[in-house]
Amino acid sequence: MLWAFSSLKDKQMKAIRELEERMGVTLLAFSSIDIDYANLTEEELKLLLQAEKDMGLSLVAVNVE
Repeated sequence: MLWAFSSLKDKQMKAIRELEERMGVTLLAFSSIDIDYANLTEEELKLLLQAEKDMGLSLVAVNVE
């Protein structure tokens, strides 16, 4: 399972904006998605980890149908 920003409908966006105003904070909406993680070789994992380090972000390898 992976978490990603939610795709919100107008009604949901309005409710979130109202809640943000009431609470005085910014809210982020996430939804879970089922994914098939890729099985990486040791060499591929080293490449991935180096890329993450170089770019300062996190990468997730998945299988796409």
